[in-house]
Amino acid sequence: MATLVSLMVKSRTGIKHFSLLVPGQLSLLDSVRFASKKAGGSSKNLGGKSPGRRYGFKKQDGNFVHAGNILATQRLMRYHPGAHVGMGTNKTLFALEDGYVRFTKEVYVPAPRSPEATQVITKLPRGAVLYKTFINVLPVKQEGKFKLVDMV
Repeated sequence: MATLVSLMVKSRTGIKHFSLLVPGQLSLLDSVRFASKKAGGSSKNLGGKSPGRRYGFKKQDGNFVHAGNILATQRLMRYHPGAHVGMGTNKTLFALEDGYVRFTKEVYVPAPRSPEATQVITKLPRGAVLYKTFINVLPVKQEGKFKLVDMV
């Protein structure tokens, strides 16, 4: 049998005297929990539902636009700039001149050493043609109301 021992145990609140304990019961006293709230765990899905980024067409086919108007916003190259259309740093397409918007599907030939040529074109069957959507602006005709400087 184990011998009974008188122990002095130090706890967080101070020194407590425990007498007549068996040595095996000392480890039980170290793991005693007091009434306190544990730290709360983290919950999943903290971000919630974020609103969309509103990518897409801003002007439709046939609409009249002024220079600088945004025609389409995109994250990836979904639409390509055509005639009289510029592209911003975030791939936003905008009109360079006043005119009417036209959407066309045209044969797309990428640059020979571009990643698209090496990754996409090589996987297409022989003779296949790749079409892409281009956004163009047809400028309005200038009216013939010009005066020579000498005549003024």
